[in-house]
Amino acid sequence: MENSRCLVGTAGWSIPAVYKASFPAAGSQLERYAARLSIVEINSSFHKPHRRETCERWARSVPDHFCFSAKLPRAVTHERRLEACDDLVDNFLDQIGGLGTKLSVLLVQLPPSLQFEPRAVENFFAVLRAKTDRRLVCEPRHPSWFEPEAETLLSRFHVGRVAADPASVPAAAMPGGWRELAYFRFHGEPRIYYSDYEAGQLLDIGERLAEASAAAAEVWCIFDNTARGHALGNALSVDAAVRQMTFSSLNARPSATRA
Repeated sequence: MENSRCLVGTAGWSIPAVYKASFPAAGSQLERYAARLSIVEINSSFHKPHRRETCERWARSVPDHFCFSAKLPRAVTHERRLEACDDLVDNFLDQIGGLGTKLSVLLVQLPPSLQFEPRAVENFFAVLRAKTDRRLVCEPRHPSWFEPEAETLLSRFHVGRVAADPASVPAAAMPGGWRELAYFRFHGEPRIYYSDYEAGQLLDIGERLAEASAAAAEVWCIFDNTARGHALGNALSVDAAVRQMTFSSLNARPSATRA
């Protein structure tokens, strides 16, 4: 992982009691979370709006290097299904814009029933691209999105296709579309949102991240198995492994020869 950054976090910044000792005792949960991990995904923006002032407060409470991703509202993706949603997108971008430069990625998660329709998808991403310069990733779940035409369109608009676990089709397990950012979302296996990842599975995840880092400038790994609090423990384990791999890689480099 010597040529790319690999960042690990969770969907939301809740700190279950079992992991309290791994974080500073003082500060808000976000401040304490940001002392250990460097990214977080705002998943709650999918369900409800957040006041711009709230986002500004979040941005002030984290270190300069810390980055957020934010999930587009379900009203955009699931209710209007990417069509005739300019007003909703504008409202969302105004609210989440309170994060300032710490807003790094916007996530577009699509319902399993939403098929790839080239004209509608092209119109949506053209509009979104004109409204924001933040990096975009898309998590489609209908099989039609894993065909070459969809891949080409996502790449054209510099939209990374999320690698998801569990994968709806085999191709969904690894990133696609625009490859500069590889964005992984681990929802829990076998029970989505609930299951803990065991040690062997976490080792496999680390290997997948390492493989992705060979092609991407940056890799994001988000654990979304939050229902029973497992996401944070999984994230801490993989983050520690990533840091160890990075450290080992740096130490393995030959030292420069002095003239």
